[in-house]
Amino acid sequence: MTRGAVALMGLLAACAGAWQSDQGNGSFANPPLYADYPDPDIIRVGDDFYFSTTTFVNAPGITILHSKDLVNWEFASHVVAQIDGREEYNLKNGGAYRHGLFATSLRHFQGMFYLAVTPVQQNTRIYYSKDIGGAWRFHELDRQAFDPGLFIDTDGAGYLATSGGWDGHVTLLQLNADFSKVVGSHAIFYHRGVEGSKVVKRGGWYYIFNALPAKLALTCSRATNLFGPYETIEQLSDRTGGHQGAIVDLAAGGDFGFVMKDCGAVGRMTYLCPIFWSNNWPCWGLPEAPGKVPPVARKPVQGGLARQPAASDEFASSILGLQWQWNHNPDNSRWSLTERPGFLRLHSITASNFWLARNTLTQKGQGPWSRGEVRLDLRGLAPGDRCGFGTLGKVNGHIAVRCDQGGALSLNMEVGIDNGKNECRAAAAPIQAKEIWLRADLDFIQNEATCSYSLDGRSWTELGGKFELLFDWRSGTFQGEQFAIFCYNEASPGGFVDVDSFHFSDR
Repeated sequence: MTRGAVALMGLLAACAGAWQSDQGNGSFANPPLYADYPDPDIIRVGDDFYFSTTTFVNAPGITILHSKDLVNWEFASHVVAQIDGREEYNLKNGGAYRHGLFATSLRHFQGMFYLAVTPVQQNTRIYYSKDIGGAWRFHELDRQAFDPGLFIDTDGAGYLATSGGWDGHVTLLQLNADFSKVVGSHAIFYHRGVEGSKVVKRGGWYYIFNALPAKLALTCSRATNLFGPYETIEQLSDRTGGHQGAIVDLAAGGDFGFVMKDCGAVGRMTYLCPIFWSNNWPCWGLPEAPGKVPPVARKPVQGGLARQPAASDEFASSILGLQWQWNHNPDNSRWSLTERPGFLRLHSITASNFWLARNTLTQKGQGPWSRGEVRLDLRGLAPGDRCGFGTLGKVNGHIAVRCDQGGALSLNMEVGIDNGKNECRAAAAPIQAKEIWLRADLDFIQNEATCSYSLDGRSWTELGGKFELLFDWRSGTFQGEQFAIFCYNEASPGGFVDVDSFHFSDR
């Protein structure tokens, strides 16, 4: 997080809901979304912008957001209903955290949206739909293209640019007319350590943006012929703004940059940056302050209302809101929004511990500080059931309601690291309540959290003290810390919990 963004916290304290990037005076504060939206690809279709982002093993997968100004975003769709190819995606024989669906590339041509993605250890897929909301179908290619960068030239010819940081060779895969097959392969240039290619065309020039993960840097390569020769320069780093992204054109002319930055426990956030041009090179920042992403800048498209992706939910719909994702593919027989209208019913599911509890419902934690609060009806719990609310991530901290073999209820504050069994940090006296309110407060400035409970929704008791929030790409979930609602049983599940509401706030 930039120092400028921290300085703006006081100005934003009065805003309802999440971090508000739009300052209401024609400017915006970075980041536009203060949450884990990594590996961005952003396109413009007419006056609309669309943003696709990595979702790993969360289901439904591949989130797409929509904006009119690049600053104010709302959910548009998820592309993949369930992730296939490995039984671990169903939490069988262990979990698949950190796997699943990685960096995507989104394009639009002649009324059709196309999205390229390479599921881990599977061949690349080209999804397509006339409607950004789906339904999406796909072609599967005959090979794996790491972090594929889809490019459709002005003549309709399709290509995938691909490179892996362990190699550095950027390869251009030529596609057939409907993008269903690879018909050619061309090695176009080498730059040690690059990956995450994004290809754009401006005038007579082709530009390929790549990430340098080892240096947390962004490169830009250019050529007047798609097949090269290319010249490459390094343009940004996490110190100056980010290390993976590209540029998107504006309807009124000009371009804006988008770039990802590692930001601690909240995850990897996407930042926006003005672009100016010099000697046919895109230059990040402002002419008076080049080479860095500014903490505050003029909105690329003026006017319009401040908007934020949905977060709070009364569960009044029969369809799950787009803000929600399951921790793996859900067992759809074990949850319902219609069995008790106005409630999300989570039937307990067999699991040895929280990390392996399928049907855990999640949404992104948001910064700089955010609170999630749920109201649970406990009347349906059966002996052995454990339900509750807290965080899922590198650190899992939550309050669990336990139902013992005699039907008595008690509260435990539990904290665990990665897939280790959660250890009880603190326990409350047995409770007689039929419903309970649970709260998780996430502080992404200090990277710590607390959990609390209430028996009346007014008077709150903190349980277990502060616990750390962490992000680690080598373990955990490879995502920022998420809010999580769960219900499982280590032996023989038979009960359920009814979730009346989830309320999100930043104060």
